[in-house]
Amino acid sequence: MHYNTGYHREAVPLVRRFVEMFRDAEAVCVPSASCVAMMREHYELMAEAEHDAAFLEDVRSLLPRIFEFSELLANRLGVSDVGAVFPHSVTYHPSCHSLRMLHVGDAPVKLLRAVNGLTLLELPDKEQCCGFGGTFAVKNADVSAAMLTEKDACVISTGAEVVTALDNSCLMQIYGGLHRAGSPVRTMHIAEILACTGEQP
Repeated sequence: MHYNTGYHREAVPLVRRFVEMFRDAEAVCVPSASCVAMMREHYELMAEAEHDAAFLEDVRSLLPRIFEFSELLANRLGVSDVGAVFPHSVTYHPSCHSLRMLHVGDAPVKLLRAVNGLTLLELPDKEQCCGFGGTFAVKNADVSAAMLTEKDACVISTGAEVVTALDNSCLMQIYGGLHRAGSPVRTMHIAEILACTGEQP
């Protein structure tokens, strides 16, 4: 949030803290495409701007070990079926960062298709943004709300019981619109679906 709002220097201590916390991790699994995109696209630039060689080296060492959740499972570990059971209809919203910055491809879809009992329904205009975009939704509230209205209409048109995504920020935005519209469609992060064993979520 700091960085996206223009407070670049104020964001540096957060990067230093992150590196310190995870420097020895074999892999860092992040349940947010947006967060991973921030790390991959900006952490090295931020470290370079600090003119701190040790800090820069630490960032460069850590970045290859950071993975978005579905990317780690499907692409890095080669896992598609985690043994999940979810007898519900689901539509998948590919978030902007997962599409345009991480290029996770069909990793989330592979994981969802392997879930026992799950019916995956195609989302119309799926690549269209939900309108959240971090502080974009605050600074451009009217535009954000209009984008959300279109996204939620697409979600509702599928007839799905659940809409899922790789980013809780998108899900929060989409749920807000669905709730205000009186829609019964639920929002769940993909990790929540993959953790299900057939019980009601």
